Amino acid sequence: MPDEQRDWSVFALLLIDVQHDFWKDGMSMPRETYESNVARLLRVCRSENIDIVHLRASFKADKSDWMLRYKYLDKIPCIENTPGAEPFDCGAAQNSEPVLYKQSFDGFHNPELEQVLRAGGKEFLLVAGLVTSVCVLLTAATAAQRGYLVAAVEDCCADQPGAHEHTLQRYPFVFDRVGSNAIPDHFAAWREMLAAKAGQ
Repeated sequence: MPDEQRDWSVFALLLIDVQHDFWKDGMSMPRETYESNVARLLRVCRSENIDIVHLRASFKADKSDWMLRYKYLDKIPCIENTPGAEPFDCGAAQNSEPVLYKQSFDGFHNPELEQVLRAGGKEFLLVAGLVTSVCVLLTAATAAQRGYLVAAVEDCCADQPGAHEHTLQRYPFVFDRVGSNAIPDHFAAWREMLAAKAGQ
């Protein structure tokens, strides 16, 4: 049961691209571990009443919404209505949780994301998903540049091992780092960060 004194109303989790096409051989952890971590993260957020927004890649087979480089390569992940575009079972959305689709690396290229966050009064974003060095990083970086505070849930991000570790270590000015089971323990520190932001 969440602590009644913890008000997470200005927080949200962005769960990014937890879809089959983005999982490759040799990732930074075994798939079973990753799925368990994501399931735990969603349990924690739902228990603590942290709003969850699901971001998923989705592209048309006719290439009409493909980014130019993908058109050149003639290959893209997550073509709509294919098995690879489906989310992992551990990342399934509940009825009250919005699912937003994107045709870019950065989730904020879908203007609906900003609308959902602003309408909910969100100021602090947890980010998790696939892959750490691309869609997670680029969405987190835009969030930081738009005035949100950000924390990467590091055990719920994955990538090739070198890229994963480099990204988490290289960008402390973009995001804080937290483990999925330690989120409640960071509440007080994050509220202090928000208070300092409000006072600037």
